[in-house]
This record gives sequence, structure tokens and C-alpha cells, in this order.
Amino acid sequence: MQCCVGIDLGSTTTKAIVLGEDGAVLGRGITNSRSNYKVACDVALSEALINTRFALVSGELDAAGVEAGARDALLRALELGFREQQYRTQLVSLRDTIDRYLDGQPGPLHDAVRRVLGTMDGETRELYRDGARRKSDFFRDLAGARYLHLAEAAVRETDVGFDALVGLFDKAILEVENLPVGERGFVSHAAAAIQRMAPVAPELAAAVRRAADVPVEETQSVGTGYGRKTLPFPKEQIRSEILCHGLGAHSMFPDTRTVLDIGGQDTKAIQVDDAGIVTSFQMNDRCAAGCGRYLGYIADEMNLGVHELGPMACESTRPVRINSTCTVFAGAELRERLSLGEKREDIVAGLHRAIILRAMSLLARSGGVADQFTFTGGVAKNPAAVAALRDLIRDNYGEMTINISPDSIYTGALGAALFALRELAGGGAPGRRVESRHEQ
Repeated sequence: MQCCVGIDLGSTTTKAIVLGEDGAVLGRGITNSRSNYKVACDVALSEALINTRFALVSGELDAAGVEAGARDALLRALELGFREQQYRTQLVSLRDTIDRYLDGQPGPLHDAVRRVLGTMDGETRELYRDGARRKSDFFRDLAGARYLHLAEAAVRETDVGFDALVGLFDKAILEVENLPVGERGFVSHAAAAIQRMAPVAPELAAAVRRAADVPVEETQSVGTGYGRKTLPFPKEQIRSEILCHGLGAHSMFPDTRTVLDIGGQDTKAIQVDDAGIVTSFQMNDRCAAGCGRYLGYIADEMNLGVHELGPMACESTRPVRINSTCTVFAGAELRERLSLGEKREDIVAGLHRAIILRAMSLLARSGGVADQFTFTGGVAKNPAAVAALRDLIRDNYGEMTINISPDSIYTGALGAALFALRELAGGGAPGRRVESRHEQ
């Protein structure tokens, strides 16, 4: 099976999209962006290829006549079991990496690490049970938060220093998170997941075997994003974020005329025509104020996950008026507001409104807002940002259709993949030809 790939290397996350020759999305992958951009690209693509395998399994179940509801339940159970095995594999890599740093020598520090990681391994099944709530899908975030908590308990029971225990994790995670586990281990992880399912559906095991045997060949690839110049692609396979987000938004919502993308490091206001061609745009060009990274900084200051800010802001009854969204002074302003007795939810609500006000300024300079309007990027999943955007657009432009896809964070990668598909259809030079096969 031949496919085209789009990679969007953002400042905080790297996304990958795999398209079939008919333009259908086969797989999506996302990972934390890293200082090693090639690794980030490889890990995101590996995750997208895993997702492609699950799509192939779904097709095989359909072909076997499995009813839609039963198919979805089987796929859900398989994916949870697969992610559990993937997490366990990464824990083993973490343990082995730390062992290497300690030269395998026994001692209090070695024992404390083993105790912490053993506890984490024992909690894995619960972490990936159906209905469990995880604060993140990234191994570094999940493992890091739990490791720190268990390390605090470990130092109270031993003579091991907290800094030494945490320092080992901080050093080892840089290696472990750069291992593109997943697509290469599809068969082994999926088989282990099926074994733990009760009862085991024979159709599922057969579907996994058939899906794993399908060769997936990447015939064309295009890269984009904040870090696109560092992607391991030839320059002719690089497209601007503006073009990719415009085309991606048009593909998701064909009637789109205005696009707003709030990414980790920049905000883009884009106008497109009825073919998804960019006609004008504006983007912030000075700092990360008003972008996703700013929200991340605020979350760190409040010791929260960035995904918790939106729901907290939605609880506000009297949003605070924020005049500045300067990232440099964010911590000081936040602490000042708290010292004045302002409620956290009111402060956070004011910050969200201030961010959207900056975006509205960019939209006005790009040509205003035309129906239909599409909101893309990671911040599009933030309910407080979405609510503020709806209010301000209605106040300034009247009632409009506002499109937000559950896969909005992949918009740039989708646009890049569509450019790759066009290159392939037009007989352009092929991209990195990488024949992807499962681990035997």
C-alpha cells in the first residue's frame, strides 16, 4: 500500500499524517517536539503508522462482517491493551538506561530506583483500563509525574537524596523518549494485548495478523511547521505553515474562508479562497505572548497541567481584566493578582480572553472574519479559549459558523500531506522512500 506523509514540526508538538492514494486519512501521530528534530519526526511518523495499522484492522473487521458496535468495542480494547504494552516497554527502557548510568552496581540509589519503577509497572494496568483518566498521552508526562511523586516517598524511607533520584530520571528520559517504539513492535504489542482480553474474539486476532502483513510504503512526504527548516527533508519538500494550515482547514471544512491557528509559538490569521488557496495572512512576529507556550508557562506557575486551565477558566464568574500577556512577566503578574485576593479561575479566564483579543487583532489586520471560520491548533481544544473566541466574533462580526475539528491539532500536517499527494499526482520527485514493515 502506497501512502503520502505530512509532518508538522511545531515548537511544542510534532504531528504526522498518513494519507492513502485516494486522499483518505489512514493514520495520525503526535509526540513532544525535541531538540533532535529528526527524532521527533521519526517518532511522530511511527505513531501515525501505528494508527494506520489500527485503521487496517478496522477494515479487516468490517470485511469479516463484524457489526459496527462490536467492531468499535474490539478496537477500543485493542488500543488500550496496545498502549499498556507500549508504556511497559518504555518503563523497561527507562530502567535499563538508569542501570547503565549506575553501571549496574547495587546500592541504596539503585534499590530506590527499582522500587519506584516497580511500583509504576504495577500501576500500568489500572492506568490503561477502560474509563481511566490520564493527564497526558505522552510517556514523559505520565511517567515523569508519577516518578516524582514516588521519589518523594522513597527519600522519606531511605537515605537517598531527592535530587540524585530525580536527576537519574531527567537524564534517562532524554534517551528513552527518543526511541520510536510502536510501529516496529505492532505485532508483539498487539498480540500481548489480545492475550489479556477476555473473552478473546477470534476475528480480532485474524484481523491483526492480516493488517500487520500489509506493506506500507511512503512514496511522497512534505514537511511544515515552526521548525520546518530543521526537518530532515530536501528544501523542495518543505511548505510554509500558512499554506499548509490554509489547505488543511479547507480540506476539513470546504466552506472555510478564514482560519485562525494558535500554536505553541505563534498565532496565524489566514484568509483562503474556495480552493483553499491563501489570499492574505497575518502572524505575530515578536514573541510567544498570546500563544500556547504562554498558557504552558501559566500552567507551570500554577502547578497545573495545561489541559486543566480551560476547564478552570470556565468556572469563572468575574473574569479579571488582563492588560498584558507578556510571557516574561506572566509569573509576576499572576502572583500579584493572587496576592490581591483574585480567584484563580477569574485570573485564568481573563488570561484566555486577553489571548483571544490579540488573535482578534491579527484577524482584523488579515482582512477580518468571513463565514465560515475555522479554528485550528492545540488551543482549539481549550474550552475557555473557544468560548472567548465565539463571544468576540459574535460581538464584532455577528453570528457565524465556527468550525473546530477534534483533530484540529493535525491541520498543518494534513495540509502538508495534501501537498505531498499533489506532488505525487503531478509526477514530482518522490520523497523519502521508506518501506514500513512490522517487527517479526
